Order: sequence, then structure tokens, then C-alpha cells
Amino acid sequence: MSRPIQALIDLSALEHNLSVVRRHAPHARVMAVIKADAYGHGLLRSAEALSRSDGFAMLELDAAVRLREAGYRQVILLLEGFFSMEELMWIEQYHLSTVIHNREQLAMLFAYKPRARLGLNIFLKINTGMNRLGFTPEQFPAALEALRTSPAAGEITLMTHFARADECSRSETIAAQLQRFKAVAGGRHLSCSLANSAAILRYPETHADWVRPGIMLYGGSPFADRTAAELDLHPAMTVSSKIIAVQTLKSGEGIGYGHAFRADRPMRVGIVAGGYADGYPRHAPTGTPVLVNGRRTRIVGRISMDMLHVDLSGMDDVAVGSPVTLWGKGLPVDEVAQAAGTVGYELLCALAPRMQIVT
Repeated sequence: MSRPIQALIDLSALEHNLSVVRRHAPHARVMAVIKADAYGHGLLRSAEALSRSDGFAMLELDAAVRLREAGYRQVILLLEGFFSMEELMWIEQYHLSTVIHNREQLAMLFAYKPRARLGLNIFLKINTGMNRLGFTPEQFPAALEALRTSPAAGEITLMTHFARADECSRSETIAAQLQRFKAVAGGRHLSCSLANSAAILRYPETHADWVRPGIMLYGGSPFADRTAAELDLHPAMTVSSKIIAVQTLKSGEGIGYGHAFRADRPMRVGIVAGGYADGYPRHAPTGTPVLVNGRRTRIVGRISMDMLHVDLSGMDDVAVGSPVTLWGKGLPVDEVAQAAGTVGYELLCALAPRMQIVT
């Protein structure tokens, strides 16, 4: 018999959230970001739900190959590009697109001898202020010219990434990055890709030819000041479990490792099947929200490898077998993440392999 903890993946929510992207960016093609096993939702099941996207973006070459072999014919983009000449052969064989963001990749591409006449589709990344990947505006003209003279390069798209699109008070930062991008890309008549989830929702002037939604596809909000529900985004993952034991504490008694929580009055505590080995954040403190029988309560004490504890005060009807929602429908992952001092992205991506997935 399997443990009661499971992650329910709502494929209709993914489809709905894709429609929200198209509503906000009706004139752009959509590159659905499905890196990290589609943010923990499962690569192939998520790709099926997002099959109306114009393209997919990820980091993992083997995942891109899996998509092609599963029959997907959309653009498939490798967001960090390639790391060896051997990978270029796979990219060509499977008709993948690749980001190029440094001189070493340019040199490998220039040395590569393509088997077919048509070159590889390239997304040339410009560093406009994120300062992670990409050519600076000063380096960009030489990089573009090198691509145009390479027999291995085909269609070229220009791209950048915004550092602070999720911060409501930083519109001037977005404007500055956009200005830098336009200063080097303007007038070149090349397709462009700029907007992540936050920019799609808040800065329509950044939409360009391709948008790259990530977290919003999975029902998470990219903003601290607006909830997913306010953005009409539906949670695609609900992690649930059950009460497997109930303890009654006397005033002053502790529970769990280190007795990190002590009762200040007589109280009932539910023991839930689910811990950090399942992907629940170990650093979640007392007070982190949770639903029991559909009602809101709190985590108490230290998260264990396989169990956690919930306050059952005022919940006399709760018993062994009562349902628990750790995040998802009725309890936004962003709210749980904020209480745990992290972001929803991390919780979604951190599901352990032993987690039972249902659709």
C-alpha cells in the first residue's frame, strides 16, 4: 500500500494558463518554458497539455530529444545552448534551436561542419543588465557578424532576459534594459524574444515576436504583490496527503525533533505523511499554512524526513485519514513558499522521485 501523499497534476489548468498568456500577448508566438521536468509537473504530460504552444524552451538536451521523439514538431530551444561539438550534432539531427551566449559557443559553431544545407536556428542572447548570460551591447555586433558568416548558422533570433520584471516599483529598470536592447537590435529586421512571465503580464511593450512564459503556465504568480488568482491563473499542481496519527499535547509538551514547538495549552496535533524527503521544505517554520479537511491551519514544529505536524485546534472532527492539502487548489504555492522564506518555483521543482504523481 502506498503512502497517502501525492501530487495531482491538473492538465486543464496548464491549458487554461496558456490561454491567459495568449490573452495578454495576442500577437506574439509562445515559447512554453518546460525546463526542470516542466517545473516538476512532468515533461511529456505538460508538453501534451501545452501542445498548442508555438515552441518549447528547456535546458536539457536529452529532454529536447525526448520531445522530438515523442512527435513534437514545434521549435524546441535550448536556453543555455550547447557545451560541446558532439551536442551540436544532436542539435542538428533533431532540428533543435539553440541559444548562443558566449564566444566559446561561437567558436564551436564556426568550426562545426553541418550535414545539411540549412543551418541551425540560433537565438543570440544579449546581456542588457541581467549579467548572467549573453554578449554585452559592445560585443554584440561582432557576435552577430560571426554568426552571419558561419555556414552552420541559419535563422537568427535576438533575445534578452529581464532582471526585475517581477518588481512593481522597477519599471525604470525594464525601460533601461529595453532601451539597451533596442539600441543594438533596432533596424536589423530579426525576430526578437524578451518577455518572461512577469513581463508578459506587466509590460506589453516587451512582447515582441516570441514570449517565454514559465511560472505562470503552472499557476504561480511571478509577483509578490499580486496573487495567481488575481491574475486568473489556476494551480496545475496540488500536493495532498492525509492525517496518519493524532497526538494530544499537554501544556508545555513538545513535538518532533528538538521539540522546536511546545504547546502553550492542551491541544491536538495531527501527524501528516509528508516531509522533506518528499519535497516539502525542511525550513518551513511553525505557522506555515496548510489545509486540513479544507480548513486553514498551520504547521507546528520541525519538518521531518517523512512527516510533519499540523495544529488541530478547533478541529474536533479531524481524525486519522482526514485529507490535507500542502499546496495547490485552495492554498497557493506562493503563499506556502513565502511563509517558508523561498519562492514557489523551488517548491514545484523540488518534488522527490518517490512522490506519487496522478493526473
